[in-house]
Amino acid sequence: MKKLRNVLLLVGVLFLISACSSSDEEETGASGEGSSDEMTLEMSVTTNESSTWFIAAEKLAEDIERETDGRIVIEVFGNEQLSGGDSGKAVELLSKGNIDLTFNSTIIYSILDDRFGVASAPFLFTDLDEVDAVFNGEGGEMLKDILREKGVEPLGFGENGFRQVTNSKHEIKGPEDVEGLKIRIPGITMYTDLYREMGSDPSTMTFSEVFTALQQGTIDGQENPIDVISSSKLNEVQDYITMWNYSYDPLALGINKKLFDSLSEEDQELFTKLGQEAAEYQVEIAREKEEEQIEELKETGMNFYYPTDEEIEDFRETVQPIYDQYESIWGEDLLEAFQP
Repeated sequence: MKKLRNVLLLVGVLFLISACSSSDEEETGASGEGSSDEMTLEMSVTTNESSTWFIAAEKLAEDIERETDGRIVIEVFGNEQLSGGDSGKAVELLSKGNIDLTFNSTIIYSILDDRFGVASAPFLFTDLDEVDAVFNGEGGEMLKDILREKGVEPLGFGENGFRQVTNSKHEIKGPEDVEGLKIRIPGITMYTDLYREMGSDPSTMTFSEVFTALQQGTIDGQENPIDVISSSKLNEVQDYITMWNYSYDPLALGINKKLFDSLSEEDQELFTKLGQEAAEYQVEIAREKEEEQIEELKETGMNFYYPTDEEIEDFRETVQPIYDQYESIWGEDLLEAFQP
């Protein structure tokens, strides 16, 4: 009888242990990453603290920390500090999970997959209304699917804006004015081919090196949207800017997909919601800020040139071979989805 009581007692203890274990698993989820887990995440941003990119990243960090009562903290690092100033390395580290979140241009993502270049095809969009229609439609959804293929969960699209060209030599009014200029471009093949098509001598380097290279005359010019030109004070080393809107530059606010998938359903929904809000906020303040930044750059003495419709058409005809060359790389369906 005593032996039977001992057996029953042992069974009871084992049942309690099993019940507690099951309860803990339900609370934390199969991955152990339940909603009760505390975590500190690191986020990389290409530009410095004064840019709209960084401001939106800080908004996301503040919103996440507030909504989780401090359970999830995001530390934001500007100037690609987490990747040694190299934007290309940053997106590679994001896709591998060595960086948790980034706010990067899709142009940089072309290092991972050439299809990302379609969003910045030359003279594709004429205005922001066309941009919004594409990114809120099939084109944006197709781009999100490619990001997921590369190990990145998209939280929203921001806006670096239309890219403009600056230089220290002369006004650029037509393709002939680009010939021979040493222009810094992002390190993707499409831009290299594009500028060679216009007779330029394109040079690739990390953005953190650009100011010094312009200052020392290693390169003659560079191309970037107004926000980057302004926040990086490139007007101090560049005299001329051509407002040709030649290439649209979207931003992808992304989180490593494995990390995202390991989160509880509630945290996934939170990141999706707050990430979208942060991206939309960045677009809003970037558009509001651009006109103000243009006026400030003009006040510093920077020479602005706005090409005529005829001059833009001349550029468009000159770079047509890029579409012939890259349609098979981007894919006919993807290119069609991005054409307004």
